[in-house]
Order: sequence, then C-alpha cells, then structure tokens
Amino acid sequence: MNIQIFGKSKSFDSKKAERWFKERRIKYQYIDLVRYGMSRGELKSVASSAGLDNIIDWSNEDSAVLKYLASAEAKLDKLYEYPELLKTPIVRNGKQATAGYMPDVWKTWE
Repeated sequence: MNIQIFGKSKSFDSKKAERWFKERRIKYQYIDLVRYGMSRGELKSVASSAGLDNIIDWSNEDSAVLKYLASAEAKLDKLYEYPELLKTPIVRNGKQATAGYMPDVWKTWE
C-alpha cells in the first residue's frame, strides 16, 4: 500500500485520518494541502476516483462560486488554484481515493 494523506493542519478529520493509519501501523505520506497543494494529475485522478462534487468542501462559503462554473474542467482549474476549497482529508491509495474521513473504505484497502 502506498497511502498519501492530503490534509489541512487545522482540520480535525485530517488528524483523525493520520491517527487511524498510525494505530494500524500503516505507513503513509502526509502532505499539507494548503501549503503544497496537489498536482493537476493528482487532482484529476482523485476527482475521477472519488467524484468531483464529493471532493469539494461545500461547507466553505468560498466554494459557492464553483456551483456556477459550467464545466468540470473549469471546476478543476479553480480547485487547483485554490486547494483550500477541497474537502479533507483526501486519502489516496494508488488510483483509489476518498475525500473526508472514511475508515470503512480504508479497511477494504488493507
């Protein structure tokens, strides 16, 4: 397993995800999403795996702008430019990805 956790330093769900993998002694790589962001390829891979609307943090009032963008490509461009609009944690295992705290899905990866 090659686990990557994209999270925000102030996100409780990101910290819970890190703890979940630590408790099971599963190695992972943590990437601060706000500081380092994601590459376009990673973002497209996550969006195709988890679903574009599922990776958007709709509780963030700034993400309301994304509702009015017509194409998926325009939404991806905006998310690439502003990674703080992504729901965290984004956990990747190869081509598989989840957005949010989803330990039930992660158990199936073991």
